[in-house]
Amino acid sequence: MTIERERIVEVSAPAEPEGAADHNPAACSRVAPILQRIGDKWSILIVMTLAGGPRRFNELKRQIGGISQRMLTLALRGLERDGLVSRHVTPTIPPRVDYALTELGMSLRAPMMTIGAWANEHYDTIQDARARFDRGEKEA
Repeated sequence: MTIERERIVEVSAPAEPEGAADHNPAACSRVAPILQRIGDKWSILIVMTLAGGPRRFNELKRQIGGISQRMLTLALRGLERDGLVSRHVTPTIPPRVDYALTELGMSLRAPMMTIGAWANEHYDTIQDARARFDRGEKEA
């Protein structure tokens, strides 16, 4: 039987990222619900789909794919409540309902496109890391 002794290594603290000294925990609790809304997978897909212009409910459902009617309804309501999406009802039979991004919602396009570009750029690296993790390998 082999007994390994623990090795203690002193490590200096990493340098704080720029702006870290300005971190305000109270601000985190303020923005957390907003980040939860705009970081939700369905919300991101809805915003990016509506970036191409107004859409009807079923058109959104078809273009997004994989989203249930209930989930789309809930996500649209949340985005509308937060002022990111507007809902316009045209009084016809049956009523026509169109969803569009508000000015605030349009301002989300650039940050979401940046995050999407980052995810696309790092996709292969992330897939490799997941495969290593799933095989129980340690990071090199």
